This record gives sequence, structure tokens and C-alpha cells, in this order.
Amino acid sequence: MTRVFIHDGSKVCEVDLATYKALAQRPHFTWVQIDGQAEDARAVAGECGGIPDPALSALLAQETRPRCTIMGDGALVNLRGLSAVEDDSGDPLVSIRIWADDARVLSVSYRPIAALEPMIANMVAGKIGDPGDLIAGLAQEITEALNPDVAELGDGLDEIESALTDLGPAESRRRVSEIRATAISYRRFISPQRQALERLSVAETDWLHHDDRLHLQEAADRCARMAEELEAVRERSALAHEELTDLRAEHMNRQALIISVVALVFLPLTFVTGLLGMNVEGIPYATAPWAFWGVVGLCGAMSIGISGWFAATHWLKR
Repeated sequence: MTRVFIHDGSKVCEVDLATYKALAQRPHFTWVQIDGQAEDARAVAGECGGIPDPALSALLAQETRPRCTIMGDGALVNLRGLSAVEDDSGDPLVSIRIWADDARVLSVSYRPIAALEPMIANMVAGKIGDPGDLIAGLAQEITEALNPDVAELGDGLDEIESALTDLGPAESRRRVSEIRATAISYRRFISPQRQALERLSVAETDWLHHDDRLHLQEAADRCARMAEELEAVRERSALAHEELTDLRAEHMNRQALIISVVALVFLPLTFVTGLLGMNVEGIPYATAPWAFWGVVGLCGAMSIGISGWFAATHWLKR
């Protein structure tokens, strides 16, 4: 659904697209938000007019990365933020594509982005008066929403590292893998987003005021800090995974050692019982009434002796 917000200099109202196109003169500021999944998305964007063809194609592209491209008096800005709905499909960060010039912003989103509704509320409340206010506010809203998620990744890794022996190896590896995959996915977009915001903050455009540039630079600094933290989480996840692998290998080696010790204890006993169990003439004491218990006692003594030797040499503590 396409939503159009018009600021006439004193108040803000929402109108339909037909009313906007029928206006006799251009408003003080206009924001057109287009649902990219709508069938008429390309037609609506084209009817707005004044958008260069390369920018129009980029606005409606299926796959995008954060970027900022200055085209004449306007700017094409792609940003990524948290989704407004729980969705396991696609990238964890959804995109919003923006074309901005001196009195208009045209934005396109294929999936709902969490920062959109707060910006619409600010627009309706009259807190946004020009394209610079909108883009700077959107950048700040995106980074403020992302910051707790990035911090949570580090906190989750701290919990795993402090409880490696308490959690099961399989559960720990699964959680570490999830955190690492999320950190890599986030960093893939946050790093170029910082560059895009920095480039926009120094762009030579009249509709970006000094306070807008400061807010954009602040959002870029937050992105830089988050990118550094995500890189640290990725490296720590790799180290935690290696430690879990070492713990698993050590556990398996210890189990194999126990099995080997048990096998070595029973190996001489197997030889003795096999030798005495041969069905041939000449087995000593075969008819003696004490022979069975004698063999049992011999086997018990051998078992105790071999086990004592293993204990004295600290085999099980290696």
C-alpha cells in the first residue's frame, strides 16, 4: 500500500496518491512510502516524476546493499534495519530504499522494517519537516534498535563461555554457531551502512542542514562501534567453537582410555580361561574339587594386580 504524507509548512496530513498528483503546486515537503511487493509499485514510483532512471531501477531492485549515491540535487540511500515481524526467511536485516531531493522523499520497502512506524508517527506529529530530518531520524532509529541486538549477541556468548562445562556440548555448539552466523549476517550490512551514512553526512546538498549531518555522523559512529563488536563476537565464537571441539576430543580420548584399560585388565583373564577351557587331555587339576574356585581366585588376583598397577601409574589421570 502506498502512503503519502504532505507537510504544507504548518501541519501534516496523509492523502491518497491521486490527490497528491492533482496538487496544483508542490508542497513544502512530501514523503511517499511505497510497498515494493504491490503490483503497481513500479508504476507509482514512475508517476512521481523527477527521479533519474538509474535511481528508479535501484529503488525497485530485489537485492540491495547499504549505499549512498549522490545524483545531481538528489541522493539515493539504501539502509538496512531490523524487521517489524518475525520472519526466518531471507536476510535478518531488511532494506529500505530512499530517493531524496530538496522537498521530497520517496521510500520503497519490500518487507516491513521496524523503524518505519516510529518515523510515520513522528511525521504525523509534525516533528519531521524536510528530507534531512527524515533520513537522519530513520538512521538513528535503525541504529538504536540494532544496538541492543548486537549487545545481546555478546552477552549470549559470555554466558556460553562461562558455562562451557554446564551446557551439553551439542547445545553449546549449536548456540555458538547461531551467534556466529547472526554476527556475520549483521556485519555484512552494518559495515557498508556506516560508509553510506558517512558519505551522506558530507554530501553537498542544500536540504541537509548542520544538525542533520551531526545526526547522520552519530549514526555512522554507532554503526562503526557495532561493526567492531560484531567482529569481536565472530572471532570469539570461532575460539569458543575450537574450545568446544577440544573438550569433545578430550572427552572422547578419556572414554577410549577407560575402554582400553578395561580391555587390558580382561586380556590376561581371557587368555587363562581360554587356555584352561581347551577340550584336550592333560589339563592340570581338571578333576580336583577345588579347581574351579582356584581358577576364579587366580583370575581375581590377576585383575586386582593389573588394576593396582594402572592406579599406581596414574593412567586414568592422564
